[in-house]
Amino acid sequence: MKVQTIAEIEQQLHRIKSDSDPLFRKYQQDERKGVQHLVHKWLKKMEQERLQQEKFHEMSVYERKWRAKGYQYIAGVDEVGRGPLAGPVAAAAVILPKDFFLPGIDDSKKLTEKKRFEYDSIIRKEAIAVSVAMIDADEIDTINIYEAAKKAMLAAIAALPTKPDVLLIDAMKLETPYAAESIIKGDAKSISIAAASIVAKVARDQLMMKLSAEFPEYGFGQNMGYGTKEHILAIQKYGITPFHRKSFAPIKDMLFANNKTSF
Repeated sequence: MKVQTIAEIEQQLHRIKSDSDPLFRKYQQDERKGVQHLVHKWLKKMEQERLQQEKFHEMSVYERKWRAKGYQYIAGVDEVGRGPLAGPVAAAAVILPKDFFLPGIDDSKKLTEKKRFEYDSIIRKEAIAVSVAMIDADEIDTINIYEAAKKAMLAAIAALPTKPDVLLIDAMKLETPYAAESIIKGDAKSISIAAASIVAKVARDQLMMKLSAEFPEYGFGQNMGYGTKEHILAIQKYGITPFHRKSFAPIKDMLFANNKTSF
């Protein structure tokens, strides 16, 4: 009988789903170092998937609770971009189907950029409804960032093409006509809020990347408007853009000291 190569075994392991599979048991007995490395890698991958599935189940507790009460359309609501010196604050509302399953979903801040974009695509494809709303820098300066974040959330909820039965909101109390639950650190505790966090983050990042092409000096494509050292140095050298928040320090202090803007 022909002995399988390491490459052939690697291909076979991609198809194996259980450590009780006779073929996997066979590979465990294979003394070649290359095979043992693949076996160890497979076991590690399976453990990671198991933990992700467990976390997904834990993060579905709020959705299961409200569905048990008879609510069908559960909208997760979250916002991103409170802290940056430039760009809008963005909010998203997402209604996921009951059978939605995406192990690995989490607070957008905990995911890599690649994963956020991958999950954003899946969420938008499989969700019952998705909406995004943004409040620009001028309005943030006028009404303050807290009120702007609330306004973005309310606008995202209002824009949902399917009206929700209940809202799961990340750490914010909102006045709406819907039943609602505010959850502290909800983007790490609810799959619906996590989905909204990802959609809002990706939408805002895409906008900042577009602005980076228009204003390359500020590095918006890398810093997303946050106050990195390079960003602050660019403000000091070139002044501010129409997308900078004039009410935020250190911009506020610079404007008061220099009484100067650009663009």
